[in-house]
Amino acid sequence: MSTTDHRPGSTGGADVPGPLHGGPDDDYTPQQLAAMDRTELDRLGARYDAVEVLHVDPVPEPGSPLERKAARQVTLWFAIAALSAVAFLVVYAGSNWFLPDWSWEPGDSGWSALFTPLLGATMGLSLLAIGVGLVLYVKKLLPHETAVQDKHDGSHFDRVTTGATLVGAWHNSGLPRRKLLGGTLAFMGAAMGVMLIAPLGGLIKNPNKGNPLGTTPWADGLRLLRDDGTPVRPGDQVPGSLETVFPAIPGGNSVHHSDAAVMLIRLRPDQMETLVTPAGQEDFGYGDYLAYSKICTHAGCPVSLYEQETSRILCPCHQSQFDVTQGARPVFGPATRSLPQLPIRVDEEGYFVARSDFREPVGPSFWNMGRLN
Repeated sequence: MSTTDHRPGSTGGADVPGPLHGGPDDDYTPQQLAAMDRTELDRLGARYDAVEVLHVDPVPEPGSPLERKAARQVTLWFAIAALSAVAFLVVYAGSNWFLPDWSWEPGDSGWSALFTPLLGATMGLSLLAIGVGLVLYVKKLLPHETAVQDKHDGSHFDRVTTGATLVGAWHNSGLPRRKLLGGTLAFMGAAMGVMLIAPLGGLIKNPNKGNPLGTTPWADGLRLLRDDGTPVRPGDQVPGSLETVFPAIPGGNSVHHSDAAVMLIRLRPDQMETLVTPAGQEDFGYGDYLAYSKICTHAGCPVSLYEQETSRILCPCHQSQFDVTQGARPVFGPATRSLPQLPIRVDEEGYFVARSDFREPVGPSFWNMGRLN
């Protein structure tokens, strides 16, 4: 066999000496490779890669009814995936915009109860449709072949022939001539990408924007309302009693404003004799009435057990106790911070109103509390 034979593994074939790298590069010059079409390069690369094609399943004839039917099926599933992803974004971003507020309400059977299931259903359907579409695409529109290939080191020859193989796979996929399917794939990819990225907005959004940990809905002039929405006047409570009140705003007694619950306490005459008010809070009460946050400063449980004989408020979760005649400071249990006191007064109609918000953060103590004071 002469050195000019172009066979895999030969050392001949280069007409002009140059910076060749051995192997296939010695057999074919860049000019010879450039003169070959894609199919020739694909087959040539397979031979040099020691690829043996054992079996090839034919694909439907381009333009045939069978091929058009398969393309429609794949396009339909990819379209379903794209539209489901868009539906996910509509539900996710539209809530509290052009859709109702998604915030959960106890016992609610409306939009807030459907929000999470709809997100799961639309995302699940989108992912399912992608899976079905890909299976149909591979089974019905791509050529199938069974081949065996040995691994070897790469070279310029490998890069050129591999590129031809990839381009050939692109053409064999039929996407260049199936415009509708290609456009649907692009639409699906864009919608899926945004759908998967959109929930990350909740992770990068500053949860303390507007200082929600350091403020509550209470403000100057807001009336103190019972759970049934009725306002409270001085004299409505008997001495030694406690009543839970909420701010006079929409949903003031709902879970959306759970940090606004306040205990309005009327002290007995003997309690007034031993009353000690913290510095700077001498005018926070009104007569024998005091108002303290209902949220325990240990773990955030609602403190609602009042022993008027001992002047102590008890937290049922971890047994912290607060003395209302000593500025609601903790006298037992794990709590280390006094219950915040709400400044109150009486408005022109004789009802209790707040003078301002709490002067300190409500709820459990936390490491950066000083930044919110």
